[in-house]
Amino acid sequence: MKILIVTDAWAPQVNGVVRTLEILSKDLAALGHMVQMITPEGRRTVPLPTYPEIRIALFEKQTMAREIQEFAPDAVHIATEGPLGLAARSICQQHGIAFTTAFHTRFAEYVHARFHVVPESVVWRWLHWFHQPATAVMVATDTLKQELAGQGFRNLRLWSRGVDTEKFRPLPDARPPGESPVWLFVGRVAVEKNIEAFLACDLPGTKIVVGEGPARETLAEAYPAVRFLGALTGEALTRAYAGSDVFVFPSRTDTFGLVMLEALACGLTVAAYPVEGPRDVVGPQVPGGTDVAVLDEDLQKACLGALALRHAPRSLTPRAFAEKRSWRACTLQFLGNIAVEPDA
Repeated sequence: MKILIVTDAWAPQVNGVVRTLEILSKDLAALGHMVQMITPEGRRTVPLPTYPEIRIALFEKQTMAREIQEFAPDAVHIATEGPLGLAARSICQQHGIAFTTAFHTRFAEYVHARFHVVPESVVWRWLHWFHQPATAVMVATDTLKQELAGQGFRNLRLWSRGVDTEKFRPLPDARPPGESPVWLFVGRVAVEKNIEAFLACDLPGTKIVVGEGPARETLAEAYPAVRFLGALTGEALTRAYAGSDVFVFPSRTDTFGLVMLEALACGLTVAAYPVEGPRDVVGPQVPGGTDVAVLDEDLQKACLGALALRHAPRSLTPRAFAEKRSWRACTLQFLGNIAVEPDA
């Protein structure tokens, strides 16, 4: 098939959405499909308010309409609800082109966290409007699928996430000398990630934060003992994972948490809150979840429990857990979703 994917989230951004779409496009091509990406790259962009590291493309409808016409896709997937996603939605509706969407981000909670004057209910109504015409709205977990169904969303389909176990792997020589235990966070350094809940925990050893974002300067000033390494990619990112003991995931709003699988592939155990995302990826109901993670409303207790778990005998190692989650299975799920008929 000729598959067109439209996304406002793209490199140089480093996040789960970008990684998922990069891997998806490569894997689709490996399966013989022709993929075209419409991203902010090479377009007129402006910095996102309150988040200048992210640039968004504006006024692209006419150019995009020409690109879609020339590519003549068999399937259109709109990955994000930003300006490019809105333009693609408008073009598809105008020309009677079927399209699918994905619900990657708890947009209502994020907007409310940054702009307190915007009620979450208003954003939810807008999201419902955006996704309503899609033949399939893809979600990463059963929990999110049930929640969105309760909000009145239709045509919901599962599209899970995987991990590259060749890239993310244990490295025995990655351990920094004299810093044990090492507690790691990887992700956007922003208010919605709730990083301060991790940094405020009274834990032995060293805390490391990998990532960039608008809250980095404030948090680095408030917690001078924490090592802020900035954004890492490639082997440097793998070494940051592999040189740590416990991966701490303090977010209460992520719909999945791809970084947890990356950490597990490198041999770390996970500490998190018992909320959507962690519950679906490593929760007690997930086979093997209790062997690789500790979820608790007391994050400090979860961290210390995950450290003890790392050295305790158990039936499944974090690495073995991660090896059961392949990207190819996720790609095949995606292909099944873009071919579905809408619910009656």
